[in-house]
Amino acid sequence: MEGDRVQVLVPHMLLILVSLGLVLGSLTSSPTSSPVTQSCSFYSGRSCEECLKNVSCLWCMTNNTCLEYPVKTILPPSSLCAMSAARWGACWINFEALIIAMSVTLGIILLSITVCCCYCCYCRKSSYSRMGMEAEEENLIRERERRKQESLQRKNERTMKHNEIRKKYGLLPDMDHPYSKYENE
Repeated sequence: MEGDRVQVLVPHMLLILVSLGLVLGSLTSSPTSSPVTQSCSFYSGRSCEECLKNVSCLWCMTNNTCLEYPVKTILPPSSLCAMSAARWGACWINFEALIIAMSVTLGIILLSITVCCCYCCYCRKSSYSRMGMEAEEENLIRERERRKQESLQRKNERTMKHNEIRKKYGLLPDMDHPYSKYENE
């Protein structure tokens, strides 16, 4: 029965794979009307908004130029444009403030995660210690009861042993008859 199911599924899977291949092939081979991106220098002398529509561009406010973002260095060098005059991503915030804001935000997020982890560990530890103390307290109560029972048992054994010795030497009067306490008088 399982073999029949596999024989039926294999042609269907092949048909699906072939049709997906044809669809993907036609999508990649057909010419698309994607906008041709201009080089960043094309936007120099224009507005910051036009320049920053292309994510690979950097706007310098000092000389109103649109430059290629130097991806080889993480931060643009000051010879290219001063950090306080550079704009990337948004025209209303300079690159220096953007880096500071992102660093502060990242620091707050990391600090929050650390505080949450420490708090969770503290809560877990205190709940384990509470459970441990409760279990230890129960053990102490059980141990105390066991010792008390053993003590009572030993006391009863001692009393019985003492009574036997008293009886053996005639120090313990027989309580069998009512006049036993008058015999010695």
